[in-house]
Amino acid sequence: MLLTSKDANKMLKQLNEELSSLQRNEDNSMRFVAATIENKEDVRPDYDYRDMRQKMDELERKIIRLKHAINLFNTRTIVPGFDMTIDEMLIYIPQLYAKKLKLSHMKDYPKMERTLQQYSTNLINYTYINFDTDDVQEDYRKTDDELSKAQIALDKINVSETFEVEV
Repeated sequence: MLLTSKDANKMLKQLNEELSSLQRNEDNSMRFVAATIENKEDVRPDYDYRDMRQKMDELERKIIRLKHAINLFNTRTIVPGFDMTIDEMLIYIPQLYAKKLKLSHMKDYPKMERTLQQYSTNLINYTYINFDTDDVQEDYRKTDDELSKAQIALDKINVSETFEVEV
C-alpha cells in the first residue's frame, strides 16, 4: 500500500491505540474475583488467551513493518533545499528551536541591570551583557526564518511523498 508519512504515522498511532486497548482488555480479564458463594462461571469475563495472543502478535508485526517503512523513508528521503534526509531534519529542527529560544532570551536582556545583593553592603553591582544585541537580533531572525523553512519543507514532504508499506 502507498502511504504518505502523515498517513503512515496516523496509521501507526491507530495501531498502537488498538494494541493498548487489547492490553488493557487482557489486564482486566485474564484474572477475576469470585466470592465463595458465587458460581465462578457466571462472573468469568470473556477471555481467550490464544486468541488474544494472536491478535496482539499480529498488531505488533504490523507496527514493526510500519515503523520500519517510516524509518527507511526518513533515512532515504532528501529534503529539498536542505541537503539533509528527513531523519537528519528531525534532529536539525529541535536544534533550531533550542537556538531560537536561547536567542529570544538574549535579545531581551537589558544592556545593564542592577544586581540584587544577598548581603548588605554599600556597593551597587550591575550585570552587563557581553555581546552585540544587533548580532543577536540578526541571528534570531535568521534562525526563525530557517526554522520556518525547515518545518514547511518537512511538512510538504510528509503530505506529498509516498512510500510502499506492506502491513
